[in-house]
Amino acid sequence: MSVSSSSSSRVFDTINECLILVQSDSHETQEKGLQTLAAVTKVSPQNRTLLAQIDGAISTLATLTNASSSIIQTLSLLVLFNLSLNLDLKQSLADMETIYHLNSLINSSSCSIDSCKLASSLICSLAMFDKNKAKFGVAGTVQLLVKAIESSLLDSADSHHLLSSLAELVQFHGNCTLAVRGGVVPVLLQVVQSTDNNNEDLAGTSLTVLGLLVRFDEGLNAVKKTNEIISSMLSALRRRSLLCKEGAVDILVRLFDDSDECVREAFMFSEFSSLLADISVRGSARVRDKADLLMRKIAKVSLETNMELACSLYDY
Repeated sequence: MSVSSSSSSRVFDTINECLILVQSDSHETQEKGLQTLAAVTKVSPQNRTLLAQIDGAISTLATLTNASSSIIQTLSLLVLFNLSLNLDLKQSLADMETIYHLNSLINSSSCSIDSCKLASSLICSLAMFDKNKAKFGVAGTVQLLVKAIESSLLDSADSHHLLSSLAELVQFHGNCTLAVRGGVVPVLLQVVQSTDNNNEDLAGTSLTVLGLLVRFDEGLNAVKKTNEIISSMLSALRRRSLLCKEGAVDILVRLFDDSDECVREAFMFSEFSSLLADISVRGSARVRDKADLLMRKIAKVSLETNMELACSLYDY
């Protein structure tokens, strides 16, 4: 037997022993088994595959995510998250049983901070496999994330993980519709408006999600109907965070393309052009082009307004 096959055999035996331990009635014994599984799956894709191939392993770990002990919850989520790092395991991990277990954690007021973060991170990781996105939509995960974000507005650590998961899910059109119907637009704008300069990453992530939503008509229409949306985007452009500025630019491009009225409203704010000019110099290449486009649209409205004024004076 070669050294590598001998090593794999030892790891396989260790994993099997740990799976026996995690099914014990003793929390201490379960914790020991889960800690070892977390360690062996942390950096080794091969070990993750070995664990996932054992019959009943994933369902056992999924069940433990709803254990009464927060430590057992957290460790089982950590092992599942490690497994999800293997691209070829994402689809098999996202069965409905596991998704419903994750939903219950997101929806639980008694869930520990660490468990909630790991549950959100696991949802995000699994949703990176496009075929899984619809499963989460069917299971009601999108609406639960919206409610959880609204409930955790004052907790930036929780909100960030929840927003990242939502950002991944709403890239699927059906999930965008579910999020909009679940009231996500006012929730995200509330996050943007309620965060101070110390939490600009949170505001930036919220604007990024809004930028994803406005790619579809449902999201665009919901954003357009928001009171003072142009003023809100102006406030976002004023922020120091480049992520906030870029998110606002993405939203404004869709608003300007869809509605001349939005362009005219922006023209009324003298500060708009100077803020866009700054982004066209300091922003990323992608956003610089968009900022230039917005400036040209405002300049066109300015020219038309001046011509109308000149004509009216001439007629007078």
